[in-house]
Amino acid sequence: MLELGVKSLLAYLLGALIGSLLVGQLRGGVDIRKLGSGNAGGTNALRTQGWSFAAWVMLIDIGKGWLAAGVLPAMNLPGIGIDPQVERDWLAVACATAAVLGHVYPVWYGFRGGKGAATLIGVLLGLTPIAILAVFAVWLVVVMLTGFVGLGTMLAVASFPMYLALTEPKPSAAMLFFGCVMTLFVCYTHRANIERMRAGTESRARRLWLLRPR
Repeated sequence: MLELGVKSLLAYLLGALIGSLLVGQLRGGVDIRKLGSGNAGGTNALRTQGWSFAAWVMLIDIGKGWLAAGVLPAMNLPGIGIDPQVERDWLAVACATAAVLGHVYPVWYGFRGGKGAATLIGVLLGLTPIAILAVFAVWLVVVMLTGFVGLGTMLAVASFPMYLALTEPKPSAAMLFFGCVMTLFVCYTHRANIERMRAGTESRARRLWLLRPR
């Protein structure tokens, strides 16, 4: 169990490196948690700082998710080794979950991070890359129909366990569990978006929203 604990901790610390705050520090101390929606994620970075800033943010946040879920679980760490009693699927899922939690509750930044969407993209790339196509398709369709990025994100994450159940003869229990837990967690992190949608005050991605009023 030492391998599980150490790698989960490392994945959390990796996830706690927030792209928007790292880029903001390099760009003169910009803290986007004090701008726009107050969220430290890619959407708020795009709206308040522009495409260049947001691209670097997404690269960092997606990259750390991929490293945590796709690379770290297979590494033979000095003094830790590979524990044959730890199932590889559950280890990968544990690291993936830890990375997302690290992004949302980063120890380096007072436990105030983003909503986990970009890190989840990286995590899925590390776990099951082919599923990204289906997840992105759901996100794009929802945003094009409604204009709501948050709604698209929640439904896209929910589509991941559904995709596994429909396409794999014997889907991994660990992956299904991860998908269901992440769906609930992403809905929780987007609770403010849900309230704004109910109140009719949620911002829309007008460039992608095909059904917007003309």
